[in-house]
Amino acid sequence: MQAKRRTSLIAPKRQLLLTLFLVAGLDCATKSLALSSLGDEPVRVIGNLLTFHLRYNSGAAFSIATNRTTLLSAFSLAVATLILIRASRMTHRGWIAGAGLVVGGITGNMIDRIMRPPGALSGQVIDWIEIPDWPTFNLADSSIVIGAILVAVLVIRNIPPETPRADDQTVDHKSHKSHKSHRGVDDGRNKGGGKSE
Repeated sequence: MQAKRRTSLIAPKRQLLLTLFLVAGLDCATKSLALSSLGDEPVRVIGNLLTFHLRYNSGAAFSIATNRTTLLSAFSLAVATLILIRASRMTHRGWIAGAGLVVGGITGNMIDRIMRPPGALSGQVIDWIEIPDWPTFNLADSSIVIGAILVAVLVIRNIPPETPRADDQTVDHKSHKSHKSHRGVDDGRNKGGGKSE
């Protein structure tokens, strides 16, 4: 039974790591492409609806709190660590996908914080996507928002992070049947006792 439980947890962990590395990898690749191909002038892709514009962000996602870079970086690391600890027990694929998207996005931006000047969790994040009436962002920001929305939907629908295992359901079913069997025996005894009187 323990071997089955370990096997059932391997696939969710692989999904989590795959989502995390895929998001972080795509984010890093698109940022490198933006650095090499975009200049100071914005590039309109779909009229005024979508523009590529290279910017350097010292704040959080969507240029929030630009003067507290180190504090935000430390907070992001703490959040990512807590999510990974909690995700290690998740078995529902929707929850795992949400966790992977959020942590993957945090990882993508954290790479910038560490690798780009001035460094030491204070590096500037590369943003390059613009839409009307919205701060410039990147794929990591989008991943964090999508993951958070997915988790919110699961919470609203009352879907737990851990799905019942088959062996647990079997034990519960057997316990229910055993309870019914004992109840039937007790009812039979009570009826028999009533007739004898």
